[in-house]
Amino acid sequence: MINPSKSRDRVQPGDSLSLVMIVLLAVVAAGIPVILPGDFWIHVANEILLLGLFGMSFNLIYGYMGQISFGHAAYFGLGAYGTALSMRFFSVDGDIGYVGFFLSLLAAVPVAAIAAAVVGVLCVRLTGIYFAVLSMAFGELLYFVVFSSYSVTGGDNGMQGLLPPLALRDPRAYFYMSLAIVLAALVVMWLIVHSPFGYTLRAMRDNPRRTRFLGINMRLQMWINFVIAAAFAGMAGGLWGPLIRSISPSLLGWQHSGVGVIITLIGGAPFFAGPMLGAIIYTVLHAVVTSLTQYWPLTIGTVVLLIVLFSPDGVMGWLGALRERFARRRKREAGADEAVVRPGEVN
Repeated sequence: MINPSKSRDRVQPGDSLSLVMIVLLAVVAAGIPVILPGDFWIHVANEILLLGLFGMSFNLIYGYMGQISFGHAAYFGLGAYGTALSMRFFSVDGDIGYVGFFLSLLAAVPVAAIAAAVVGVLCVRLTGIYFAVLSMAFGELLYFVVFSSYSVTGGDNGMQGLLPPLALRDPRAYFYMSLAIVLAALVVMWLIVHSPFGYTLRAMRDNPRRTRFLGINMRLQMWINFVIAAAFAGMAGGLWGPLIRSISPSLLGWQHSGVGVIITLIGGAPFFAGPMLGAIIYTVLHAVVTSLTQYWPLTIGTVVLLIVLFSPDGVMGWLGALRERFARRRKREAGADEAVVRPGEVN
């Protein structure tokens, strides 16, 4: 398991690079529905947004707090079911109005947050591998509850026919709605990680003993962050159901939690925008590979292996290293130019 506290760049030094990356991605994303032909790649771009938000919510726990959760997908799935059940409540003859739809999307956040508030009370009592295993255990428990509740959730059949309002059934319209919500969520997340609370999380990650000595209630801070991360994951899950038009209990399983881990490792846990870049690479690669061959697990396993061995800080870490190397080269060249004595300058 990679320890983000021992990462070379950590989180702060990559803030400028992350900000540039987020702005660039937002500009490019705004033009995607016009540039890309057909609905398939619009759908893929929408998945990128939601998986990127899911990965960034996971990174609040991993990259900033220094703990790893193998059950984070439970809150993504609970958010999806919270929205789906609310849509069923607000639907009339299979159709749902805009007010009912957006209220259903909002329902995902408190559903995920309340579940995390209960689970987090026990999880934050432990750290390291014990935190990881306990979070996975609770995630599987929530998965079993959803799986076995046939009368409410449909059990292993899941819930089908999650249609948004008519205008949002167009992939481009739904994409722009998702883009607006995800960008708003990223702004809020940016403010959180650059607030005193965010710096407290970094202190807990880097030096828990000193943080505890300063009188900070570490369990309370970890619990708050756990709930916040779950709320963002629930938001991503709430948008996922109407996009796919159906949900299933597998969204809560440890395999889906693994997607968040992989996305974060590929993009770079020490960077704010790392999981979003990881989501782009993961989702596009999945779409291309699965259309050509059945060896997707082999492909993604190889990618993760290469990242861990050759770029532990992910693709963002590699880009940051290139930027530093270029900056050092320009500095050396500037120094060499200043050292050259021009004719007539010698006294």
